[in-house]
Amino acid sequence: MNMAQHTLDTLKDQLLFVPLGGSNEIGMNLNLYHLDGKWLMVDLGIGFADDYLPGIEVILPDIDFIAERRKDLLGLVLTHAHEDHIGAVSYLWDELKCPVYATPFTASVLRYKLAGEGLSPRSIPVTEVNAGDTLELGPFGLDFISLTHSIPEMQAIAIRTRHGTVMHTGDWKLDDAPLVGPVTDEAALKRYGDEGVLAMVCDSTNVFVEGRSGSESGVRDALVSSIAGCKGRVIVTTFASNIARVESVMKAAQAAGRHVVLAGRSLFRVVEAAREAGYLKGVPDPLSDKEAAGLPHDQILILCTGGQGEPRAALTKLVQGNHPVLRVAAGDTVIFSTRVIPGNETRVRWLKNQLVRHGLHIITDKDADVHVSGHPAREELRQMYQLVRPQVAIPVHGEAAHLAEHAKFAREMQVPEVVVGYNGAVMHLCKGQSRIVDEVHSGYIAMDGTSMIPVNSPVIRMRRKLRDEGNITISLVVDDTKRLLSAPQITAPGSLDSQEDEALRHALEEDVSRVFDSANLRKATVHSLTEKVRNVVRKRVQEELGKRPVLEVHLHQIQ
Repeated sequence: MNMAQHTLDTLKDQLLFVPLGGSNEIGMNLNLYHLDGKWLMVDLGIGFADDYLPGIEVILPDIDFIAERRKDLLGLVLTHAHEDHIGAVSYLWDELKCPVYATPFTASVLRYKLAGEGLSPRSIPVTEVNAGDTLELGPFGLDFISLTHSIPEMQAIAIRTRHGTVMHTGDWKLDDAPLVGPVTDEAALKRYGDEGVLAMVCDSTNVFVEGRSGSESGVRDALVSSIAGCKGRVIVTTFASNIARVESVMKAAQAAGRHVVLAGRSLFRVVEAAREAGYLKGVPDPLSDKEAAGLPHDQILILCTGGQGEPRAALTKLVQGNHPVLRVAAGDTVIFSTRVIPGNETRVRWLKNQLVRHGLHIITDKDADVHVSGHPAREELRQMYQLVRPQVAIPVHGEAAHLAEHAKFAREMQVPEVVVGYNGAVMHLCKGQSRIVDEVHSGYIAMDGTSMIPVNSPVIRMRRKLRDEGNITISLVVDDTKRLLSAPQITAPGSLDSQEDEALRHALEEDVSRVFDSANLRKATVHSLTEKVRNVVRKRVQEELGKRPVLEVHLHQIQ
């Protein structure tokens, strides 16, 4: 029995919190609660890879720990429909086979997502819940509370247990005019605070941001005025899931006499899901790209994905001229109604430079109020703590710096106990004694095309080395006495320039040839010759270029 299992057995009747994702990073949220040997999962999201994982766009949380205990997993509750909270469900649910609970809109988004991935929309059965509902799952009682976010039907979960209530906020903000969906149910939050809350597991995304996050109603006004002053085509990029923003863009286009055309598969899915759930009423249906292609430029507004500089997203295709139907040109305007997700700065900078080089105008939130965050700034956090008044603060949804700053903030708010965790930390929630008591296996899985591989797999390590150091392949043909029959053939993509490194290439050919001139070929083996070639090439390249490329030696012996 490993140490973590011993701890779990010892604390079988205690309330534990174990994050497996979202407590080392912003994204990929996966949170577990434990009591009486049973488990409750809240959210199962994806993250987006950076340059450290070449060839990978999406990463998933490693769920081996909870998959091994799936017979005790009572259910998966989805707080809302953002990819970093539901995106891994379609990939990982088969390893869990547990009941799934979500609001009607979140369930609709999940069904459209499954269909878009070629799966049956009903392949994962979902029970729909609404704000104000109560759900009993074993030792856990779940009450759902409306919160405002940048997507409809965001719900906090008050998790009731005999040890106390945990307020799991998920993502949220305080917005008196969210435009789509209800405002935050502050009365319910205060009621729980009055009754007593053991712990609050809370969003840390904007803990460094002073003031308030701002209102969607202000963004709508800014979009209307910004679009009204544009000539030529207008392209607006935003997060597909922000239905209030999508509606605002549609209404702003309507006010400016423009027709909206959607570009980006995720936008189509979310818009259909929103209409199915009763949102986006009172705005015209978007045109198809073919219908829009024949209209005058000043009557078109292209609403697209790709504001993070994603290589295969619609905005990148538009600026590169790769979209099958739609085109953009000098004089058009691109409005970035979005923020840059940390880690995407380089790609977004490249994208904006491409737009400028092509003569397009750019409007960002630095030029007009065309974006507000869906996460709480410090004044909103302060208000949440004043409403809920937890005994214990547990920061989540952030990198280490976010969690540490949130912990400092909670102490300033006079929260008696603060526990700063990390992915895999086992936190015992007990008034006056809350602490980390152990850790369990956690980690990341990379989506490599349609396959799931460990992020530290030899495949990823080799890609990184090929990218950073290049590759040299030496092909040799020898006779039955192991003498060269022809000059060595050297190919070196990513290592040698065909013209500038010609002298080095010749030097390498001579080094390799000398191996066969000087070696005692009668006693030499194919393996020993291969290693000698590898060594002389490695030595020369290290001396000349200061590099250690991937070396491949192919020695063919003709009998």
